[in-house]
Amino acid sequence: MTIRDIIEILGGRVLVNSGDLDGEVPRGGAADLMSDVLAFGTDGMVLMTGLTNPQVVRTADMAGINVVVFVRDKTPPPETVEAAQESGITLISTGYTMYEACGRLYQAGLPGRGWVKIEEDFS
Repeated sequence: MTIRDIIEILGGRVLVNSGDLDGEVPRGGAADLMSDVLAFGTDGMVLMTGLTNPQVVRTADMAGINVVVFVRDKTPPPETVEAAQESGITLISTGYTMYEACGRLYQAGLPGRGWVKIEEDFS
């Protein structure tokens, strides 16, 4: 899936264009805890988050994440935009909630990390 596909699927608005909207995105993930992003983020993935502070961009850069989607129509402050421009990270905003954004991308064929094995017995 390309960044352009993600924008279309999420009805997204591009806040920072890193220059390659046709670049491939291999998987997606979502988190508001940046420690989770550092622990489980992977190169090239798209990150959905409700946080808009500059730390999101710094963390994404460290984790090799190229695209950050802000959910619930959030707009980041200027310092976050500047950090993304300096790091070459595309920023997108969507009106969907994190749950809906993840579901739409997953339904469209974008996989998650795929490392979690759930073995719950709900009987």
